Amino acid sequence: MDDPELEAIRQRRMAELMAKSGGGQGGMPNPEEAEQQEEARRAAEEQRRTMLHAVMQPDARERLARIALVKPEKARNVENMILGAAKRGALPGKVSEDQLKGMLEQISERE
Repeated sequence: MDDPELEAIRQRRMAELMAKSGGGQGGMPNPEEAEQQEEARRAAEEQRRTMLHAVMQPDARERLARIALVKPEKARNVENMILGAAKRGALPGKVSEDQLKGMLEQISERE
């Protein structure tokens, strides 16, 4: 169990926990950490867009983009619904504009 890579991971994780608990600069992330967090957020968002592009037809993507301009929270909820269905394997094919409309109605009923 003397794996140097595992030990390095443990040390980084411990440093992260110490920084989050106030062991660092009063809980403020240093510029490097902030940059890493921002890069991770951008990478996750890019992956999300790529997945949506893969499971939606162009007309549905366009409609969702227009909705996001007016109601970003509703668009995000629909995106989450689509991605969740895709991860479960519940999408028989690419999401069409009509299917998107149905999802929007479901979300509107919840609100």
